[in-house]
Amino acid sequence: MRTDDFDYELPAELIAQVPAEPRDSSRLLVLNRLDGDLRHLAFSALPDCLQPNDLLVFNDSRVFPARLYGRKPIGGKPLGARVELLLLDRLEGADWRALARPGRRLREGARFYVDGIKEGEATVLGVCADGTRVVRLPEGIDLAAVGVVPMPPYIRTSLRDAERYQTVYSRHEGSVAAPTAGLHFTESLLGQIRSFGIETIFVTLHVGWDSFRPVTVDDPRDHRMHSERYELSTESAAAINRAKAEGRRVVVIGTTAVRLLESNAASEAGLQACERSMDDPGGPLSPGRGSTDLFIGEGHEFRVVDALITNFHLPRSTLLMLVSAFAGCRLIRAAYEEAVAHRYRFYSLGDAMLIH
Repeated sequence: MRTDDFDYELPAELIAQVPAEPRDSSRLLVLNRLDGDLRHLAFSALPDCLQPNDLLVFNDSRVFPARLYGRKPIGGKPLGARVELLLLDRLEGADWRALARPGRRLREGARFYVDGIKEGEATVLGVCADGTRVVRLPEGIDLAAVGVVPMPPYIRTSLRDAERYQTVYSRHEGSVAAPTAGLHFTESLLGQIRSFGIETIFVTLHVGWDSFRPVTVDDPRDHRMHSERYELSTESAAAINRAKAEGRRVVVIGTTAVRLLESNAASEAGLQACERSMDDPGGPLSPGRGSTDLFIGEGHEFRVVDALITNFHLPRSTLLMLVSAFAGCRLIRAAYEEAVAHRYRFYSLGDAMLIH
């Protein structure tokens, strides 16, 4: 497995710049892992692809206003060069790990004013080995008032409604990017799925920087994944464990939820006996909070996921490597070639695949 194996040509006009309206009018490419069969549907036809005893797993993380703008001080006033931050993780109090641009202006000890804050300066406390900064923001900063919901770097148009970059079921703020496979669902579609008796549950993984970060090393196994925080409730863990014990399909919405479930299942805690609720028959998952830096690539043994709904991913990305590990590199390459030929829309605001 080499990183070059996950490169492909994509015409720039196929990178979606605006979401489909309504959400479930996007297209759905259905890939059968057993025989390689491909079908072209509308996403609204998803219920026809599901089985009555399926369990659908959604990531309910919500994107927070993680992008901040500011200026370097001149004479005690915000009159200097423009700077930009992308907050990644809250460390303690007002301290955050962040990406900074331009980095040369934000070395250790640098101070700057945040747009929308009248008093107090932010300070760069240190520069990490991966180029991120540890930044102390002004005390009492209200991110909802001064921050901006970040959009992927390949989207060059502003959304009229920022809620279109949130899933309709998003609840827990903490992501710097949306779990985009869920953007296709409407309340009506969710209601239709549930009316068929299909069970739906939620887990939380806060999506980090790796969603946009290409793999730059020749061997993907040398790529260092950044850790992402997750929470798996007792109820959701029990529901998935029941489904696995009963031989029902676990259909996961998005690669982020896949990483949470597979990481939990592969962890020592997930494989050991643990205290469970009375209606939980046991299984691969253990409830709780944690973090994962799991890289899922060729040879990964999927313990939980039986089917996957996902968008079309960037070349040379860990997400493309994950779906290739799930379906096989040959089938994914063929599916992506088919999607390009049929003018599917790619990336965060684009169309979707069902891999089963």
